[in-house]
Amino acid sequence: MAMMLGKPGADGLDEAVAALREWQDDRAPVQLHPGDLGWYRRFGAAATAAAVRTWSRDGRTLAVGLLDGPGLLRLAIAPDARRDEELARRLAEDVTGPERGVLPAGKARVDAPADALLHDLLAEAGWDTDEPWTPLRRDLAQPVEDPGVRIEVAGPRQATVRAAVQRAAFDGSTFTDGNWHAMAAGAPYADARCLIAYGDGGDAVAGVTVWSAGPGRPGLLEPMGVHREHRGRGYGKAVTVAAAAALRQLGSSSAMVCTPSSNTGAVATYASAGFRRLPEIRDRYRDEKRG
Repeated sequence: MAMMLGKPGADGLDEAVAALREWQDDRAPVQLHPGDLGWYRRFGAAATAAAVRTWSRDGRTLAVGLLDGPGLLRLAIAPDARRDEELARRLAEDVTGPERGVLPAGKARVDAPADALLHDLLAEAGWDTDEPWTPLRRDLAQPVEDPGVRIEVAGPRQATVRAAVQRAAFDGSTFTDGNWHAMAAGAPYADARCLIAYGDGGDAVAGVTVWSAGPGRPGLLEPMGVHREHRGRGYGKAVTVAAAAALRQLGSSSAMVCTPSSNTGAVATYASAGFRRLPEIRDRYRDEKRG
């Protein structure tokens, strides 16, 4: 049977999330996580479905992609299919042809597992490597230390506080309590937690959302941020330690996060919270002239 490119629709999102859960492995390269779809769900089910693409053969899903912003496709590929030539060639054709409905003409980027054959094909097509990202991972086999600050799990009643921390941590963020409720209504959030860290004065000083991929699989921090008025006091480390503890309670084998290598402060914060740096990864990109 031929390789099929599909749009799962709102009713098919759960199947895509299930595939992403199955493919997460501590021994494998970092790739699209079910938590990435969970975080995108803040825009609603319809928008999330419109941003997802799947590639399948003989009824089996082999790759899942998320159009995560203008011209950016983030991919996960089944472990036994990352060097599959038929799949790689179909992926390359679909991401380089604007008429395929994946990426637009002009400037575009693809975030794919580091060992995927797709990288070789895009390089042959003239796609270069973009700025590096640093993945970091913390093993959760052993108990996690106390974070040293008060941590609260945010539910519906705390959605306004969680949203306010998010906006105060990220310039340009438009995250609202309505976005929180839309995110929490998605299937991935059944295995997720939003945490809020509080300072000595009782102010909400940092927030993080963690996403489990199921017992024995790596969990994801996405996003983590510290209120701009409370930086430089160790709250980033504290809420990151709390995130690791929350993922361990959810059964995750490790806690994982990825940040631009140029964001040296974030890399240092995660490292201070017991996360180990992994080899840098790079997106493939096509500039506007090659569109």
